[in-house]
Amino acid sequence: MRHLIPALAALILSAGTAAAEGYQINSLSARQIGMGHTGIAQKLGAESMFFNPAGMAFMHHTLDLSGSFTAISAHCTATVDGKDYKTDNDIATPLGVHAAFSIYNNLKAGLSLYTPYGSSINWTDNWPGAVLNQNVKLKTFTLQPTIAWAITPKLSIGAGAMITWGNVDLNKGLVSAATTDRALGLLKQLGQVPPETPAFGNTTPASVNLQGNANISVGLNIGAMYDVTDRITLGASFRTKMMMKVDAGSAYVRYANSLTEQLLGSSLGLINEANFKAEMPCPWVFGLGISYKPADRLLLAFDARLTGWNAYKSLDIEFLSEQLTGYNQHITKNYSNSWCYSLGAQYALTDRFDIRAGLMIDTSPIDKEYYNPETPGTTKIEPTVGFSFRPYKNLSIDFGFMYIEGLRVKNASCTYDDVLGSTVIGMLTQAGYPQQTIDQMGFKTQQTFTADYKLHAFSPSIGVSYSF
Repeated sequence: MRHLIPALAALILSAGTAAAEGYQINSLSARQIGMGHTGIAQKLGAESMFFNPAGMAFMHHTLDLSGSFTAISAHCTATVDGKDYKTDNDIATPLGVHAAFSIYNNLKAGLSLYTPYGSSINWTDNWPGAVLNQNVKLKTFTLQPTIAWAITPKLSIGAGAMITWGNVDLNKGLVSAATTDRALGLLKQLGQVPPETPAFGNTTPASVNLQGNANISVGLNIGAMYDVTDRITLGASFRTKMMMKVDAGSAYVRYANSLTEQLLGSSLGLINEANFKAEMPCPWVFGLGISYKPADRLLLAFDARLTGWNAYKSLDIEFLSEQLTGYNQHITKNYSNSWCYSLGAQYALTDRFDIRAGLMIDTSPIDKEYYNPETPGTTKIEPTVGFSFRPYKNLSIDFGFMYIEGLRVKNASCTYDDVLGSTVIGMLTQAGYPQQTIDQMGFKTQQTFTADYKLHAFSPSIGVSYSF
């Protein structure tokens, strides 16, 4: 049993250190959420530092300040063998704070703080997929100093340094209840545990908490913007890939009851002493946008963003202890690049009141054969609405609302190594049991978890901006 534990730790990391497209956040501006989170070809002042740094060059104010706070209430359901299991998620709270100022009429600078990636999901401790994930919280923060230059009255460029850090907090089952119950049944037959020992049923026997802080990673956010006419603007932006690296993550084991701790505690204690290193990509994002003013009070915009999820082909995990190097893991993910399309409109009802509407379609990069429930990946349809009110000339209060509906994914599967099953098979084989008998007992070296997934979310956002 002792040699089983390091491999379990590796499998835990493979399932939980990274997530799907769900950890890319597209809700960092209350004003732009109302327009489908468009902004690549719009002159947004300080907020352009995120969408397209070149847009900041056209700012007409000496100082522009803005901040947005978003609440995301997500609800996911997994259907397993005809029964629904629902998440019990906390409210996620991405934010963006931006400040820009004029150096010269054609040269602007600024500083932005935002949360470009994050995830929060809680499937609870004892659902059927607990061996893959119970709950996870992933947070990243980016501090971006930016400069933008209007080369001509119509053409501008901009660049910002993305200084990014983050952390992960994950809980997942060490072994499945079903495999543990089969092992208990075998131990009862061999007289090694009392016959009255209760089965675990739907209770996860032992779980692990994994925590790690990522090192600071630096990337670039660059862009260009061009006014084709007084009413048509084109924009392009590119955010480079960054790798979030955990150099010395820590682990802590918890048990369902005293029986589990008695049976497994001496071996599982090795996990409490194990440190790991792993890395997860924050992929590159290339965006193109166009904005059009068919009338003085009406603005239309369309953005298309390609995210380089093909950078996430595998998850590599290495243990820092020389005793555990044989258990390093190289897990195939096989993600593909994916597109996100945004369409938005803004209409000025009065000089102080704007209304907005939009639609975002965010396609999924995930292969259904490598589908892990830590962030159920699915193509999402996201209608949005919003408005801004200016009680004073230079003060704007913004509100946006996004509804997220994920297209249902059926028969999504994830195959994982059943290390406890492999260990028992090895013991039975060594003891002389024929393979047919072992197969009849139900022990396997690999298990496949299959479920249907659906999700929806509500995302209100409020923001304030001030300029002079």
